Amino acid sequence: MLKTARTILTSTPLVALPSLAAEAETQTGITGVGPAMFIFTIAGALLLTLIFRSTANHVARFVTARIGQWRIRTALDKRGPEVLHDFILPGAYGGLAKLDHAILTAGGILCIQTKHYNGIVFGGKDEAQWTNVDGIRRRRFLNPLIQNEGRARALRKVVPDVPVANLVIFTGSVEFTSPPPPNVIHVRDLESFIAKFVFGPSKVEDWDAVWLTVKSAALTDADSRKDLQAQLSFT
Repeated sequence: MLKTARTILTSTPLVALPSLAAEAETQTGITGVGPAMFIFTIAGALLLTLIFRSTANHVARFVTARIGQWRIRTALDKRGPEVLHDFILPGAYGGLAKLDHAILTAGGILCIQTKHYNGIVFGGKDEAQWTNVDGIRRRRFLNPLIQNEGRARALRKVVPDVPVANLVIFTGSVEFTSPPPPNVIHVRDLESFIAKFVFGPSKVEDWDAVWLTVKSAALTDADSRKDLQAQLSFT
């Protein structure tokens, strides 16, 4: 028996022993790397899923916002030719003011600002900031009525004898926790709002001249837009 074992050891080359040891170490290394690679793969897949979901949500918000803008433009353009979109006026107190929309109605001009949100929106007429809750996301934004009032004043400065009303229109699947302040509506209510809105008695006789004055004051050139962008970047 001892002779047989001695024969086996003698017949096995010594150089093979390190090779066997190295092979064992290699197998052990692969076994150790396997779970790590699996974890890294799962983590990478989860990261890609989160990135894809974030990108998809961003694209969806962008598309729905553009659809909301299109709905507003279409509804306003159906009222008649006395409509301006995305234009600039000299600010009431200096600088420049960008107006989303303005439309001439039977009793005056509506100065319109648009906001796109989903979820729930709440805030009071005189509160400096309002709140939007969309799922787990909660954010604060400037009171759009206060924000748009500066734009309405810029318009009133151009046509001081004409009634100008401040109107805020929300697009998206937004809901209000309580009745919104006056002159805050959803885009679906735009046409009925314009049809029913009454400014009160007006002494204006030549509405064509009024609208021509507004159009003449509107700044739509590239230089004005650059100046506005510089102003927004500074503030």
